[in-house]
Amino acid sequence: MAATYTTSESNRHNENNGIAEGHIKYVVDHRHVTPSTARSGGMWPTGRRDAAKQHALEAARGVGFTLLLALLGFALSSLNGLAAIGPMACAILLAVTYRHLCGYPERFRAGIQFSSKNLLRLAIILFGLKLNIGVIFQQGIGLLLRDVLVVLFAISLTLLLAKWFKADLSLSLLLGIGTGVCGAAAIAAVSPILKSNEEDTAVSAGMIALIGTVFAVGYSVLRPIAGLTDIQYGIWAGASLHEIAHAAMAAAPAGRDALAIALLAKLGRVFLLVPLSLVLIMWMRSKERGRRRRSEQQEHQQQQEAQQKQEHQQQEARVESAAAIQFPWFLLGFVAMSLLGSYVIGEFIVIPAGIMDGVSSLTTLLLTMAMVGLGLNVSLRNIRAAKLKALAALSLTSIALAIATYVTV
Repeated sequence: MAATYTTSESNRHNENNGIAEGHIKYVVDHRHVTPSTARSGGMWPTGRRDAAKQHALEAARGVGFTLLLALLGFALSSLNGLAAIGPMACAILLAVTYRHLCGYPERFRAGIQFSSKNLLRLAIILFGLKLNIGVIFQQGIGLLLRDVLVVLFAISLTLLLAKWFKADLSLSLLLGIGTGVCGAAAIAAVSPILKSNEEDTAVSAGMIALIGTVFAVGYSVLRPIAGLTDIQYGIWAGASLHEIAHAAMAAAPAGRDALAIALLAKLGRVFLLVPLSLVLIMWMRSKERGRRRRSEQQEHQQQQEAQQKQEHQQQEARVESAAAIQFPWFLLGFVAMSLLGSYVIGEFIVIPAGIMDGVSSLTTLLLTMAMVGLGLNVSLRNIRAAKLKALAALSLTSIALAIATYVTV
């Protein structure tokens, strides 16, 4: 910024304002301010602005990269033989394969993280539009009670088998929740509460997609010889299969009534995602309180110097734990969208079916992009036997759940 200093002008200004002589008035000469001098002189924080632009550009490229792999996943899922797997599983497979062959794309890290976190939460919020709370309460109370038992059975048995097999318990908990509730969407919703790492989240989503697809195909094969009515078969599929898509895929060949009751049973499990999340939050906070009590008991047994050090560590742990179990506010968006879709859209606001179908497709796309971001964090070289044992626990739990719901339908 250019400026001129004139003694006479300064003296006159100082005399007029009662300022002692010797002070100098800073007079800006606007004739000397040019865009180049403004940039060089720092009139605007251009360095910070340029850095922000660069970060936004890198993030956009990363989001575009996850979009590309997601679209390739959709393309793969349209091929014969892969249609049953679905676009999400295909996209995760592509992401894991890319990571294994080419390594992690560091230049796209910002955008990949945006997709795996922000887009994931947005997809969960929009996913709430698929849940019609009114239908569940009006027609599905009995099914809802069955769904509660299904969720408890799936989580408990998965953890029991995982402990027996000495599998990864954190991963197994995600698998149990995904099996009992609604697959990858449930895993994505609870992983921030449980502070699961991104690799476990992606691996569990991929396992659920794989096993759920195998079971959905198996149900379709067994339907003619299962000895169930269409309604009973729909309840069986909706109460035991992993994803909404799996339940729909298995029930559709049995007709419209079977499909409707299957979706109703499945949506009851989706509804349980919110209370389950609240229970998990309280459980995590209880664990933190227990850990702090144990830490305080040890603190009293130490000397003064060690005690002060322990207090400092405890204070840091409290700050960390407070951040670790923050309420997942995006679940409120999920509930809000559920209420909107259940009681507002169609009653007070009429939205064309084509638009709602488009929102549903957008939700699937966003969730697939998020799964790509998570899949890129999976390193096949680092997958240990404990994860394969967790897959065994998932498979056995799915078999037991299928048998239990079949004999009680």
